[in-house]
Amino acid sequence: MTKVLVSGATGTIGRPLVNQLENAGADVRTVTRALTDPVALKAALDGVDAVFLLWPFASAEGAREVLELIGARRVVYLSSAAARPHEVEIERLIAGTAREWTVLRPHAFAANTLRWAEQVRAGVVRQPSGDAAFSPIHERDIAAVAVRALLGEGHHGAVYTLTGPRPLTQREQARAIGRPVRWEEEPPEEARRRLLGLGWPAPAVDGMLRSMAEPGPTTRTVEEVTGAPASAFGTWASEHAADFLGTMRAARIHEYGDASVISLDEVPVPKPGPGEVLIRVAATSFNPSEVGLRMGLLQDVLGVTLPHTLGWDVAGTVVTGAGDFAPGDRVFGLIDGAAAEYAVATASALAGAPERIPLADAAAVPVAGLTAWQAVFEHARVGRGTRVLINGAGGGVGLFAVQLAKHAGAYVVATAGPRSAAAVRALGADEVVDYTSAPLPGGNDVLINLVADVPASVTRLAKEFVSITQPIEHPRAVRFVARNDPGQLAELAALIDKGVVHVTADVRPLESLADLHRAAERGLVRGKVVLNVEA
Repeated sequence: MTKVLVSGATGTIGRPLVNQLENAGADVRTVTRALTDPVALKAALDGVDAVFLLWPFASAEGAREVLELIGARRVVYLSSAAARPHEVEIERLIAGTAREWTVLRPHAFAANTLRWAEQVRAGVVRQPSGDAAFSPIHERDIAAVAVRALLGEGHHGAVYTLTGPRPLTQREQARAIGRPVRWEEEPPEEARRRLLGLGWPAPAVDGMLRSMAEPGPTTRTVEEVTGAPASAFGTWASEHAADFLGTMRAARIHEYGDASVISLDEVPVPKPGPGEVLIRVAATSFNPSEVGLRMGLLQDVLGVTLPHTLGWDVAGTVVTGAGDFAPGDRVFGLIDGAAAEYAVATASALAGAPERIPLADAAAVPVAGLTAWQAVFEHARVGRGTRVLINGAGGGVGLFAVQLAKHAGAYVVATAGPRSAAAVRALGADEVVDYTSAPLPGGNDVLINLVADVPASVTRLAKEFVSITQPIEHPRAVRFVARNDPGQLAELAALIDKGVVHVTADVRPLESLADLHRAAERGLVRGKVVLNVEA
């Protein structure tokens, strides 16, 4: 196993480099501030075969001593395409001491556009040389070349100029970030004064302004070394979208209590991790069980950490892709923290949203639709000819359960109050019983219970029982809590797109969430309520 020492391991290049080296099976050690500490560096170098050197200083002072300690090992040095005097000097020192050496000269980091983040949030990017074209390179591609040079053969003496796959002007880069921005050309003398005011040394400012005004090269070195094409700037921009977004609104609770504990907070946009997507939320929905969460009744079940962002159902558009999803894809799913303008979710937990209905309406589906699907097909095993009694058919879960049971070929008897009866009948129920004035009918093969108060007498109404609320005392009864199942969500989306399943929802603004909780506690909420998050 090759032992590699990485300097600058927490930096832009260092982080992906460490990950890629470990994935390649290398034994990785890291060093940051201890680079110029002889004792610490000597200890870090013990047993090391190769060194990735990032020199964090603007001069070569002290580099000779460091390189003498590194000695006759393999060295990969991160220089720059500018080949500034101190970088050239370090390259010379490495060539004179290392057993094998490779120099990386990246040109125009894609990550440099992060300096525009505040301006992007304001909607105007004001910088010099907007028409100068470069081929910005993804930091992951620089790391990939470094891995080959550190672990592989055939790179000794190579000086690699690294770029992205195609040139873009700075104006084009600003537009590719994915936010609506306007470019304003900043006169070079104004930019110089601004940068000097920020404490930049004059030689560095002048050198940067000169390099920004000149078009950069485009090379195929990344592909030639790694065998894979360099990443497009749009890929980098998508992965770093959260860095340009700033803050967002989120409906959160900071303590347990009545509906007044719900507040709309301004919080940072979350950043997705590996395998996660960032979603621009179109809508979430209200679920009655969130009242219990807000009151603190589900602490033992859910393990909520305060402050907590509400919302389990999500429908939105992918901003940062992962897994099977790319930016712009419409998705929906069951997640935590959906009552916000942006949310992060594991890609494998989501499904493509149905196309037949507005995206916001798709937020009505995950919790209620999955609960209905699992009640009808997994637990009640409803099929052709089954006589099923759905108790509470006018609620969010019930409206889906009626349709799914009918789709399965069942004879559906549904209970509903006067306000919901017409909707339940329109969705296909064969019989609708007004539970406020008539007894529940018997002679059923299975009873699916969706209401909180269940009299003991229901055990005479069917042969089998399924409940999502309180348990029913019967040998052939089951109570369950729905689980997330993206495959079932995909099947629901397909049925919606075919017109087999219809989605009906009352759409309200996110700001009404606290009032919605109050109404639910008074029994005034019926059907499914969707909360529109987009302004």
